[in-house]
Amino acid sequence: MPEIKGVFSQARRLDQVEGMARDAIALMLDVDPHSFDIDVQPDLPQEVTRARSELRKAEESAEEATVTAARALLAKGYTVRDAGALLGISPQRVSQLAPKKGTAGQSGKGAKAALKQDHGIAAA
Repeated sequence: MPEIKGVFSQARRLDQVEGMARDAIALMLDVDPHSFDIDVQPDLPQEVTRARSELRKAEESAEEATVTAARALLAKGYTVRDAGALLGISPQRVSQLAPKKGTAGQSGKGAKAALKQDHGIAAA
C-alpha cells in the first residue's frame, strides 16, 4: 500500500487482498475498516493484459456475428424460437439482438399476428 508509509500486508489469494489491506490500514490509522475505499490493482504480466484484450475483441466479434445471423434467420422466415435454437441462445435474446421492425406499437390484429408468428401464440 504505497499511499500509506509503513503499511504492509500479505495474502495468499487475490480475493483476500482487499480484506487484508483494509485490516492493515484500519489498524495503522486507528479508523473504522469500512470508512475508506480500497482499489486492488494487481500488477499483471503483459501476457494477461494481451489475453484479456483479445478475449474482449473475440466477444465483440461473436456478438456482431450472432446479430447478423439472427437477422438473417428472421429475414428467411424462421421464428424467434427456431432462430434461438439454431444459434444456441434463448428466443428472448434473439428478440433483443434483432428486434423485428414494424411490430413495436402495433395494435389490433397486426399485433396478434406478430405475436403468433414470433412466439407461436394463438391469435383470437
